Order: sequence, then structure tokens, then C-alpha cells
Amino acid sequence: MLTSILDNDFYKFTMQNAVIKLFPQARARYAFINRGDHRFPEGFGTALREAVDQMATLSLSKDEQGFLERTCPYLPPTYIDFLRGFRFDPNEVTIKQHGDELEVRVDGLWYRNILWEVPLLSLISEIWFKLANENRYDDDVVLENTRSKIEHYRQLGIRIAEFGTRRRYSFELHDKIVDVLQRYGGPTFVGTSNVYLAYKHGVKPLGTHAHEWFMFHAAHYGFKVANRVSLNNWVDVYRGDLGIALTDTFTTHSFFQSFDKMLAKLFDGLRHDSGDAITFAEQAIAHYEYLGIPPQTKTIVFSDALDPEKVDRIVSACSGRIGMSFGIGTNFTNDVGLKPMNIVMKMTETKPDTEDRWLPVVKLSDIRAKNTGDPKMIALARQVLDLPD
Repeated sequence: MLTSILDNDFYKFTMQNAVIKLFPQARARYAFINRGDHRFPEGFGTALREAVDQMATLSLSKDEQGFLERTCPYLPPTYIDFLRGFRFDPNEVTIKQHGDELEVRVDGLWYRNILWEVPLLSLISEIWFKLANENRYDDDVVLENTRSKIEHYRQLGIRIAEFGTRRRYSFELHDKIVDVLQRYGGPTFVGTSNVYLAYKHGVKPLGTHAHEWFMFHAAHYGFKVANRVSLNNWVDVYRGDLGIALTDTFTTHSFFQSFDKMLAKLFDGLRHDSGDAITFAEQAIAHYEYLGIPPQTKTIVFSDALDPEKVDRIVSACSGRIGMSFGIGTNFTNDVGLKPMNIVMKMTETKPDTEDRWLPVVKLSDIRAKNTGDPKMIALARQVLDLPD
């Protein structure tokens, strides 16, 4: 069902490059989390297994390689050459169906299995809707709604990116939606997180790093220094490129305690991914002002479950006060008249370098329902970081 090795979020490739450079010995485990308590029909696990096995044939084409070389000069030739030879190994993925419950796990070297998360989620979503076979809006309606949304955003004079790979309705519809965004968005549409669709439609691939980057660093170096070491390591690899920092792996409160003047000047801005967006913007503006940095010189990339109403509220509250950009996911790629799936896949354990034992990893979101990991380790992390119960 996937036709390209680049049908993935860009930050997976940027993190993979960083992992190869800094942590080539690290191992990682991931697990599927069914947040929406979805019930999976008979045969779902078999259909997913077949789709995953087919991914072993995917490889980077010469044209795709040329696109990365032209568009992403911060990715070194050694990495692009590595990617040219990379193949997915389906043996790294375990899929089990127990009645109507689905278990999906990934285990292996981190620099290899970091690429599995997004394709697995997109396949789960697409197979789910295919087997359900429910009535949805016709493509013409979906694409007209997409055109209406991007033209609304264009009238606001803001920057919009498409971030909807992991919970899309289908690849086919995703492809058509990016085409509409590119044709009608003008300067408002700045790109997509999906690297293959960026290549196909001649737009920019967008992304930096994800929660797992910080989760790994917390297991390896400790919760107190995880944010700071994560960001410093990112700077060591990318030397000023890809300068949007994710803030909520161990709560935004903890992040700002580590985000000192040096880091605030080195990074172009921040990505908001949980909690109230306007509250976050006020915290970010206040933090930059406290550091003596004009907030208008920095950008917040808002990316938490956005729709036109939320975007309007954020623009009204933040216009002229701080730079803004918006990464819109499911509201673009799965707004078809059906309820999208609520699913994620998160790192659960890691073996940094050549350590003998697996270390648990956790995420402490600004929304506690989005926390992941062992409850005892989450409690320990909150204690170490001096966070309220």
C-alpha cells in the first residue's frame, strides 16, 4: 500500500541522520497505543502484516535522491548514500491480533527502526477505514472543503503546512489534498511533513524532531538535563538548520527552565503540540521577553489538533506579538465525515550505546491523557522535575 520509502514524516529522516551520527549502537522498542479504544475486525492483523511485509521492497529512487540533495543541504551525502541502500526489515515488527484487539511492536537498532512509526500508523488507519467500508464524503466534497480551508487561511496571511500522514484516510486522498493545497494555497502553503508528497508536488518537506528524541535523552542522561542535552545535540548535528524546538515531552514548564538565552537565540522558534495554544503562546512570549529577545523575531509552530476555528483564535491572540506557523494534520487528511482514529506509536524502552539493560522511557505531556510509559517511571520523572502531582 506504500509506494515510496519517503512516504513518511520528514522528522523521521532528520532524527535518523542524528541517531546514526550520535547513537549508532542504541536500540529501541516501540509499541502501538490505541487511545481511541478502537475495535479491530477479524483479519485486520493479517491485512496489516501483508502490507508491512510488502515494505521490504521499497527503496530510494535516483530522482528521490536528487530531490533530497537539492532540497535538504543539511543532510550530508553520507546519510543520503545510507538511505539509498536502506531497506525496511519486516522482522523488526511484531503484529498480533487478539479478538478485536491489536498489538503492534517494533524492536531493533534505533537508527533502523526509527522509520517504522509513521508508516505503521498510516497503514493501520487506511486499512481500518477500508475494512469498515462506511459511507463518507465524496472526494469532490473533501477537496472542495480543502480548497475552502486553504483559501480562508490565505486570507488571514498566515503560513500553513500539512502534517497529516499518520492518521490519514488513505494515501490516494492524501495525495489529492496536497495537490489542492499546492494549487490554491499560494504563499500560504509552505510545505508538507510527508517527504514523498513534497517530492511529488514540488514543495518543501518540513519537520525537525519528535518526542522520542527527548525521551531517549532522558533515559540516557537523566530527566533533569534531558531537554538541554537533546537541544544541544541537535545543534551539534544541524548547526543552526532545522531550528524549531519541541517543548512538551516533559511539560512546557520543565522545558522553559532549560531553554536558556543561548538556546533561545540558537533556535528559530518552538513547536506547540499539547495544552491550550494561547496559554502556551503567552508563556513563550513572556519567556522570550524575560531573556531580552524580541518575540517577533521568533516563531511558534502550532500543531495540536488544529481546525479553522482554532487557527482563527490563535491568530487573533498572537498577531503582531510573535511569529506564527501552523501544521494541520487530520483536519486536512481525514476530514471525510467519519471519526478519525485516535492512535499513536511511542518508544517504550531503549538500550543507549552498549548498555546491558533496557531502560524505560516516558513522555509527560501538558495533557496528562497523552502521557506514555510506565506509571512508576512517570511518577519518578514528575518527582525529579519537581512537577505538581
